[in-house]
Amino acid sequence: MKQFSVIPVIKMMDTVEEFTKEYSMDKKDLVFVSGSVYKRFGSLLSREGIHIVNFANYPKGEPTDLLVEGICKEIAGIDYDRVIAIGGGTVIDVAKLFSLEKVSPVVDLFQKKIPAIRSKKLVLIPTTCGTGSEVTNISILELTTINSKFGLAVDELYADEAVLIPELVKDIPLKFFATSAIDALIHSIESYTSPKANAFTQAYSLQAMSMILKGFQAVAKGGDEAKRRLAGNFLYASCMAGIAFGNAGCAAVHAMSYPLGATHHVPHGEANYAMFTGVYKTYQAIDPDGAIKDLNAFLADILSCESDQIYVAIEALLDQILPKKALHEYGVTQEELVTYTETVMTQQTRLMNNNYVELDGETVMEIYQSLF
Repeated sequence: MKQFSVIPVIKMMDTVEEFTKEYSMDKKDLVFVSGSVYKRFGSLLSREGIHIVNFANYPKGEPTDLLVEGICKEIAGIDYDRVIAIGGGTVIDVAKLFSLEKVSPVVDLFQKKIPAIRSKKLVLIPTTCGTGSEVTNISILELTTINSKFGLAVDELYADEAVLIPELVKDIPLKFFATSAIDALIHSIESYTSPKANAFTQAYSLQAMSMILKGFQAVAKGGDEAKRRLAGNFLYASCMAGIAFGNAGCAAVHAMSYPLGATHHVPHGEANYAMFTGVYKTYQAIDPDGAIKDLNAFLADILSCESDQIYVAIEALLDQILPKKALHEYGVTQEELVTYTETVMTQQTRLMNNNYVELDGETVMEIYQSLF
């Protein structure tokens, strides 16, 4: 039986100042913020007794088990009953964990040796238009002990409230905007073709695709001014895509991108883009008549091309926003492709179970080779 749910209450506000007035933070709040948020809005967020975890004090990059353990040490002894996170995917994914009763050792938590027991309220505010993490029950970390990205997906990680504030995404630098928005696009597409998809998830997927692709067309013509003008649309579309994949799941594009991100520190959305068309061209070759047929027709209408040219057209558009690279341009070697394939087939089964069609190890390796 297929199901659909939207767990967090979703609120929309125009400014951070409006948020701080509405939420009346006090010393029982633990606030997680990115360095850029603290720099811009620290004076609004700071209250007597509130502990702020400023990610500017930690190494940049994708979230890791080492980062989480460092924060555990920073907040040792602090009493709080609500977690508020204002940031991108790293900040939000990490903050989710601190709504649980026990976080450390975080590798044990992700390997489910420690039960995930919710003990704090959780409020999430995204500052990118890509992850959709504010409405999902997933936290992604790079677990350095096993040299791979890994996802913990449990209902205890759902936020109580997700707050969307367009002010926070208007000034994102173009590259960061591109990687995050492309990630959201891929969320919407992978969830649409997932075997767990249903009429409700696909409605969210299609609306997100339409808003993002039409937004990209405007940004390709109008640059930063168009990006700022459409910031709210991208933020809302990212949330819709998050709702879709939170119910239906992501699949091989994400699974195959994780080893690249972990070994060569490629931003998540960029790593997904590196895999995207390779995976979907393979799906198309294996089964052109299922959900992918409807997907291609929908995308072709937006991009004004024939259905059999859709992935060429998408790359032509996205390359104006973020030029695609071959895997060897990131420093990937042929030997690594073998390791990547083994990692995908053994450690990413949660995602691979959502594939449009089943992909075996030989096919995964062929996709990697085609993108090399």
